[in-house]
Amino acid sequence: MPKIVDPVARRRAVAQAVLSVAARHGLEHASLRNVADEAGLAVGSVRHYFADHDELMTFAMRELSRRIGDRVRTHAERLLTPGSGADRRAATEELLAELLPLDEARRQETALWLAFTTAALTRPELRPCAAEMQANLHTLMSRVLHEARCAGGLPSGLDVELESTRLAALLDGLNLQATLLPDRYPPKLLRQVLRRHLDALKADS
Repeated sequence: MPKIVDPVARRRAVAQAVLSVAARHGLEHASLRNVADEAGLAVGSVRHYFADHDELMTFAMRELSRRIGDRVRTHAERLLTPGSGADRRAATEELLAELLPLDEARRQETALWLAFTTAALTRPELRPCAAEMQANLHTLMSRVLHEARCAGGLPSGLDVELESTRLAALLDGLNLQATLLPDRYPPKLLRQVLRRHLDALKADS
């Protein structure tokens, strides 16, 4: 009998091959041939699941976004579920820490995300995913800050939209610097900066 292949699992496996090649050699080396070799497939098999290279790259970017988003949502559910008993301050810090390169897995994800978003400047097919990810993160940060304000943990007059933008800019800056200069921006320092920012928001009350 012919082997039954789960198309969703195969597409994700090929996407992982894109991410693996890009992590080692850069996004520009994630050609159909290199990706097929990484996945242990023929180029024709990759083409069976993706119409062209643009579709493959877009899917790989969305797969990376999905992985990051799944982790963040796990923390968000713990923080935002009514009656969860979560320590709101600690849970907020842990949620935001998922977006920083604090270990090898997150360092690789951060470098890949920066590579994809930079590529989106000249590759229009990648822009919707980049914009969607940024919009989702802004929405999440707005909700977290709004709930904290309602619970009395932040000043009642806090401009949630402005502070959400400021927080996103802080995280983006830390990610860029830690990716380019990891020795100067170790995990301990990244956490200290994040913690200082959250403390400053509360101190204004």
